[in-house]
Amino acid sequence: MFDNTHAHITTWVVAIILFFVAVGLHNAGKKKGMKVVHMILRLFYLLIILTGALLFWKHQGINPALYGIKGLVGIWVIGMFEMILVRMNKGKSTNVLWIVMVIALLIVLYLGLRLPLGLHPFA
Repeated sequence: MFDNTHAHITTWVVAIILFFVAVGLHNAGKKKGMKVVHMILRLFYLLIILTGALLFWKHQGINPALYGIKGLVGIWVIGMFEMILVRMNKGKSTNVLWIVMVIALLIVLYLGLRLPLGLHPFA
């Protein structure tokens, strides 16, 4: 089942979409809808971590150090998603968190595409 990355990519693509839907609902003032989407997004955090861990354990012999770094940066991205949404709900500034999230997201996408299980657009 985890010979390829389809399940993992699907979960993080859906999570990114849900994150921006939650941000849009917050900006539109729909707190209840944002809360529902935020809870669904938290389920997808778990699915991302689960599918990533299964891929890591199955293919850890390929390049365990870089895949480990990718996993940590992926968890960093999830943390930034959560911190941005929680701080938005509290009415606090999120400018720095957005910058950190974009940097972490670019790093994790680069590593994910560059490593052996990726699509290799940079090779």
